[in-house]
Amino acid sequence: MLRNVLLATAAALILTGPAHAANPFATRSALPYQAPPFDQIKDADYQPAIEQGITESLAEVRKIADNPAAPTFDNTIVAMERQGQMLARAQAAFGQVAQANTNPTIQAVQSAMAPKLAGYNDAIYLDPKLFARVKMLFDRKASLKLDAEQAFLLDDYYKTFVRAGAQLSPADQTALRALNKQISTLGIAFRQKLLAATKAGALVVDDPAALAGMSPGDIQSAARDATERKMPGKYLLPLQNTTAQPAIEALSDRSTRKALFDKSWTRAEQGDANDTRASILQLIDLRTRKANLLGYKTWADYSLAEQMAKTATVARDFLNALDAPTAAAQAREAAELQKAIDAEQGGFKLEPWDWARYAEKVRKAKYDLDLNETKPYLEIWNVLENGIFYAANQLYGLNFKRRTDIPTYHPDIRVYEVFEADGKPLGLTYFDYWKRDNKSGGAWMNSFVRQAKIFGTKPVISNTANFTKPAAGQPGLVTFSEVRTMFHEFGHGLHGLFANQTYPTLSGTAVARDFVEFPSQFNEHWALEPRVLAHYAHHYQTGAAMPQALVDKIKRTETFNQGYSFGETLTAAQLDMAWHSVPSTAVPKDVNAFEAKALGETGLNVQYVPPRYRTSYFNHIWGSGYAAGYYAYLWTDMIQQNVYDWFQQHGGMTRANGQRFRDLILSRGHTQDYNVMFRNMTGHDPQVAPLLRKHGLEEAKP
Repeated sequence: MLRNVLLATAAALILTGPAHAANPFATRSALPYQAPPFDQIKDADYQPAIEQGITESLAEVRKIADNPAAPTFDNTIVAMERQGQMLARAQAAFGQVAQANTNPTIQAVQSAMAPKLAGYNDAIYLDPKLFARVKMLFDRKASLKLDAEQAFLLDDYYKTFVRAGAQLSPADQTALRALNKQISTLGIAFRQKLLAATKAGALVVDDPAALAGMSPGDIQSAARDATERKMPGKYLLPLQNTTAQPAIEALSDRSTRKALFDKSWTRAEQGDANDTRASILQLIDLRTRKANLLGYKTWADYSLAEQMAKTATVARDFLNALDAPTAAAQAREAAELQKAIDAEQGGFKLEPWDWARYAEKVRKAKYDLDLNETKPYLEIWNVLENGIFYAANQLYGLNFKRRTDIPTYHPDIRVYEVFEADGKPLGLTYFDYWKRDNKSGGAWMNSFVRQAKIFGTKPVISNTANFTKPAAGQPGLVTFSEVRTMFHEFGHGLHGLFANQTYPTLSGTAVARDFVEFPSQFNEHWALEPRVLAHYAHHYQTGAAMPQALVDKIKRTETFNQGYSFGETLTAAQLDMAWHSVPSTAVPKDVNAFEAKALGETGLNVQYVPPRYRTSYFNHIWGSGYAAGYYAYLWTDMIQQNVYDWFQQHGGMTRANGQRFRDLILSRGHTQDYNVMFRNMTGHDPQVAPLLRKHGLEEAKP
C-alpha cells in the first residue's frame, strides 16, 4: 500500500510568528540525500514547523498570484512547484511518524493541524487571481512550446484547481471550505479512534492452554506483549488491521479462535469513545455533499474521474464481473473445509474463525505443505538483503549498502543506500518492519524526500510493515505471505527510487490509486522466481537452502484458497464502492444495516468469507485516501498480471526486460496517460482473463 503523508487537503488560514530559530525543518537537512535529521527533531518541533511552513508557502503563493507580469509557465507553474519547501519537509517527516510511531503529543498536533492544513489547501486552490493565471496558460497551451512533461503538468494544475472548486461561485466556495475542514478533521479523528480501538481490542488470555497450537516463540511473544501492557502472567494477542487474524490458523481451541475473531470484528463498535461509526456516517454525508457541490452525483463519480478506470461505472462493472467466479470458488472451498471438519467429527458448521485453521489442514492434506516448515528459511533481514535486493539487482542492476549513520525515528529501523549499476548514488531506503501499539496497521511506502530535477533531489523512501517482533534472542522469522508483503512494498519503493521527473508534482509514485499499486503487485512475482528464491531461502541456523520439494509445494498451492483470499479483498472493494456510490438522497443512517445490505447484494459468501476490512475499521477508505479506491488493488492486480505475462513471453527476469519496465513504467511518474503507458508496455488494453487465471478462478464461470 502507498500511504499519502499529507495530513489533510483542504479553510482559509493566516498564521503569524516565526518558527523557532532552532527548528530543524527551517533549512534543508545537511544529511546525505537531505534525509530528515531525526536525531535533532523533537515532537515539539512539528507544529511550529508546519505552521511556519504554511505561512511561508502562502506568502510565496501570494507573490505568484499578485505578480503584475503576464503569466508564463515559469513565473506561475514552475514558481508554484518551487514554493512551500519548509512545509514539504515538515509534512513528509511528520506524516510518517504520525502513522508509524505516534504518541499523545503527535496526535494532538494532527488534530490541531488538520483543519489548518485544509484551510491552507483551499487558500491556494480557491484563489481567483491564481486560478486566472493558470487558466490563461491552459487556454493558450498550444502556443507555449512546452515539452511533454511541462504540458502534462499544466493540465494537472488546471484540473486540480477545477476539482478543488475554483470555478464555483463565492457562496459555494464558502460551503466547500467548511466541508473540507470537517472532512479533514473527521478523517484524523477516525484514525485516532481506530488506533485506540485496535489496541484496546487485543485478546487477553489467562491460561496458556487456551493458546494450544501456537509455537513456543509466539506464546513467548504473547507473554512479552502482556508484560509490556503491565499484565504480567497473562498472554496478549494484539489485533492486526485486517478482519482475519494470523493466530487463528494455529489456535486449536475453537473458543479462543472465536474470541479473537469477535475482538477483531467488533473492535471499533463498542459504543465507547473509540466507536468509529458516528464519524463514518458524518464522513459519507460530507463527502457526498462535496461531490454534489462539485457537479458529481456521488463521491465515487468524483473520485474516479482522474483514475485509470476513468468512471465509477467502469470500476463497478469490473468488480461485478469478478463476483460470480469468486463466489463459486468460495462455495467449493467451503464444502472442502466442511468435509475436513466432519472428518474430525468436529460437530460444528464452518464459521469465519474456522476457515484459516481448516484451510491449512486441507493444504497439508492436499499438498503436504505445512507453512510453518517454511519459516526457518525466511529470516527477515536475509529475505531483504538476499531476496528483495538481489531481485532488484538482477532486474535493474541496483546495489545496496547498509548505513548506520543515518538517524531514524525508532531504533528498530534499518537504512540502506541504493546505487545504480555504474555506482552512481540513487537514493536512501528505510525499513520499519516490526509491529508496535503506536503504529497504524498494515504496510505502506512513504517518501521523505521526493525526486525532482528542479531541486536536484534524489529519493528518500521508507517501507513500513507490522510483522510480529521476535522475543529477545530469537530470529526474526516471517511467513511466506509476509515475504510477499516485503516484495510488494519494495515495488512501491522502486517506483519512487526510479522517479526521473523535473517537477515534484508529477514525480515517482504521484499517480492514480488504480495505477500506484501496479508496480508493487508486479514486484511480488519475484519472491518465487527460482534464482531469487534460491538466493534468499536459507535455513537461519544451518544455511541450508530450502529443499526443492518444499519450494514445489509452495508453488502448487499458489491458487489454493483463492476464494477466500481474493474474495475478502473483492468484498472489501465492493463495500467501499457501495458506501461511496450513495447519492445525497440516500445517505445511510445505520452503519451495520447498510453494510449488511451492501454485502448481501454482491452474491459473495460473506457468511464465512467476511470482508478483509469491515466498515468500522476500514482505514483505507475513511482515513488513508482510498475512498472509492480500494478496487484499485484488484484493478492493478489485473494490469500487473498482464505485464508479467508479457515478461514471461519475452524471456522472464532479464536486465533488458527490467530496463524496459523501468523506462516505460517505473521512471515515468505521472507524465503520461496511464492507459498509454500500459499499452506501450504490453501492446494491448488491460485484459481480465490473466487475473482470473492467476487466482485459479477462470474455471468457475457463472
